[in-house]
Amino acid sequence: MMAPFLKLPIKHRSRPEDLPGVIGPARLDRRTKNLTKRLRMGEIAIIDHADLDRLGAEALLRRQVAAVVNVAPSISGRYPNAGPQLLIEAGVPLVDDVGPDVFTKVSEGTLVRLQGDTVYVGDQVVAKGRVQTAETVAEAMTEAKDGIAAQLQDFVTNTLEYVRGGEGGLLVDGIATPDLRTKIEGRHVLVVVRGNRFREDLAVLRPYIREFKPVMVGVDGGADALLEAGYLPDLIVGDMDSVTDEGLHCGAELVVHAYPNDGRAPGQERVERLGLPSVVCAAGGTSEDVALLMADAKGATLIVAVGTHNTLDEFLDKGRAGYASTWLTRLRVGSKLVDAKGVSRLYRQRISGWALMLLVLAACTTILVVMLASPAGQIFFTYLGTQWDGVKYWLSGLF
Repeated sequence: MMAPFLKLPIKHRSRPEDLPGVIGPARLDRRTKNLTKRLRMGEIAIIDHADLDRLGAEALLRRQVAAVVNVAPSISGRYPNAGPQLLIEAGVPLVDDVGPDVFTKVSEGTLVRLQGDTVYVGDQVVAKGRVQTAETVAEAMTEAKDGIAAQLQDFVTNTLEYVRGGEGGLLVDGIATPDLRTKIEGRHVLVVVRGNRFREDLAVLRPYIREFKPVMVGVDGGADALLEAGYLPDLIVGDMDSVTDEGLHCGAELVVHAYPNDGRAPGQERVERLGLPSVVCAAGGTSEDVALLMADAKGATLIVAVGTHNTLDEFLDKGRAGYASTWLTRLRVGSKLVDAKGVSRLYRQRISGWALMLLVLAACTTILVVMLASPAGQIFFTYLGTQWDGVKYWLSGLF
């Protein structure tokens, strides 16, 4: 006799979309600015960015990231960085301090799930960290503000040491600039850096750009910012590490920033690999300093800066202790420099596009009513009707 058939329970595997938490493909990079170039809507960003700055958070939000997993603390308490707060206010889940092993356990494009403080690949736990909330971020920001005095003291000390180290000559001598084919003397120069609110400020400057047609200078990724806004850079200045290949191929003259001590130019190798001509400018400080000093040395009558860094928070965001060269640069350039930072908040167009359309429509309606009520208008419309009848008769003859 045959043994009775036993009906064993079937274990159903949960589908990813049925599981709790945030699910999406993972994008990984230790440099946030490189990650955002590949990040797509709905993906989970895995970064290694201590003290996530405003610019990095805004870039993640523009790419419509689903969640952010940070290997490092997004807010360490060193200073009140705004990045974590921007993510939380936008409703983006943020898990901190998960440790570097996540980069070996998760591959690019792998489907991951973030539930609470835990990162899963399938059913396997690959990382655990600390969930950031509005309350934890507010508490950390309060503690960070208490330490801002110490940061300011370190900033001033490092600045004085920088000047004592011989860089004070920058005020008198400026920098040695290379020969350029771009004519700057007697013209306005617009220097664009991918700093805070650079897009909004650049948009507000459109009337100025149309009228004065300044020399367009992009500092590294600032060249891409100009291209996105519909402008063609005349010059690209920098280490060439954050500008895209498309930006480098736009036809602009390339000025590679080199270190003054040994003449080493890290960006030169990339430019040569792309087969593009360039010149080298050896100078201390940052690439935006070089761009401003070069414009001054070449005889610019006015220098308009967009997105440059000039506040303590921004200097700390960049992770540099001194930034003394920035202060010396601004002293050197003096009254030539007009900082456009925040101009978009100072002036906003009060009339929207829809309001203008309604205004035009109302004007057209008024003209139509007046023409219908006047004898001349009635004659005109009678004439149009006669012409239309002729067109209909011609069309009917074709068929």
